[in-house]
Amino acid sequence: MAEIPAGRPGFSVSVLAKSLTLLLSSGMLLGARASAPAQTAAARDTPPALSSPASIADEKPLPELGPFLEDVRARLHSDEVLLDQYTFTERHTERELDARGGVRKVKTETYEVYPSLEPGHTYRRLVEKNGRPLDARELAAEDRKHEKKVADDGSLEEMEKKRTARLTQSRQREESGVRQVFRIYDIAVAGREMLDGRPAIVVTFKPRPDVEVSGRAGRVLKALAGRAWIDEEDRQLVRVDAELVDNLSFGLGVLARLHKGSRASLLRRKVNGEIWLPAVARFSGSARLLLFKGLRLDALSEYSDYRKFQVATSTDIVPEPSE
Repeated sequence: MAEIPAGRPGFSVSVLAKSLTLLLSSGMLLGARASAPAQTAAARDTPPALSSPASIADEKPLPELGPFLEDVRARLHSDEVLLDQYTFTERHTERELDARGGVRKVKTETYEVYPSLEPGHTYRRLVEKNGRPLDARELAAEDRKHEKKVADDGSLEEMEKKRTARLTQSRQREESGVRQVFRIYDIAVAGREMLDGRPAIVVTFKPRPDVEVSGRAGRVLKALAGRAWIDEEDRQLVRVDAELVDNLSFGLGVLARLHKGSRASLLRRKVNGEIWLPAVARFSGSARLLLFKGLRLDALSEYSDYRKFQVATSTDIVPEPSE
């Protein structure tokens, strides 16, 4: 499951917002508590270009929730694991809004992302900032910083130990997430809709009011309710729309507080006809930082240019040629 960032220099609500959406994709259906199927309903706030109710002529009985979720669980892997197989481009746009919804400030950053098998070595190479591409000297400086970080991490033996520890921690986090999600959510089938031309099963999820949670991930999940779209053929999570049903605080409310009513969403698309990966992650809502700064934010992360990669060494990453 995606980790919620702890307090550190450079923390921002946009980083937290992206973590919320990735957390939804990696954990929301891993261990969901099934409830009785609901009657078919049209999706609320669904953009027509993305989703539409399935034709009555094509309607068939909705799947039973229990077996359906078991299929999903068997095929679902967290985006964190899947993204380790690809290089890609990530463009992040952060809009700070005024009380009327007007744009006060816009910040954009574009990264080329090169994953690594070694923990901490994923290279997010900044190539453009606020619409201005970095020049050759700035790119070389970025590369040198990454190379130094890799070199400072020690021998191959030490890296292997770190990698083993990372895999163990990832498994433990995912197992913990499964247990928490199983207790937290009630899920019901809400209908069938067409999403990007493919039939998808729509499910609703909401936290059980009496459930006790622990840890950041548990607190986040309990504060969210919404809908998810699952590709009926591939049994893959395609889209999640969620809303905060309660205020969500971090660092005892000192670091940040996201306000009730804020929304997070995630859209995934099929890449190379074989794998579903993130396409868009978005957060919109109001927040307060460091007790003083209140703001309204619209943060958008877009993922593109996916290419499989091969790791030649701990520092060299060779993408497969594009077809």
